[in-house]
Amino acid sequence: MGIISWIILGLIVGVLVKEFMPGRVNGGWITSLVLGVVGAVVGGWLGSLIFNTGLGGFFNIRTWVLAILGGVLVAGTYGLVKGRGEGHRAAH
Repeated sequence: MGIISWIILGLIVGVLVKEFMPGRVNGGWITSLVLGVVGAVVGGWLGSLIFNTGLGGFFNIRTWVLAILGGVLVAGTYGLVKGRGEGHRAAH
């Protein structure tokens, strides 16, 4: 996949993450879109590490599943770190 395909895939994953995990990503749409792009990259990397398969073509279902799982993982991690940081500041 080319860089433009990665970005488009990541942007779509970011929209899906924003819709299905609205409480996790409080940074707005830009944050969700960036997390989607990062999630697509992470999903491809984890797919190659765990399942010995990377991302395929843009219209390959494996590509979308790995990118969405990566997006959910990245958004969930972001929500945990961001939430923990805000709670920590409020306690002081």
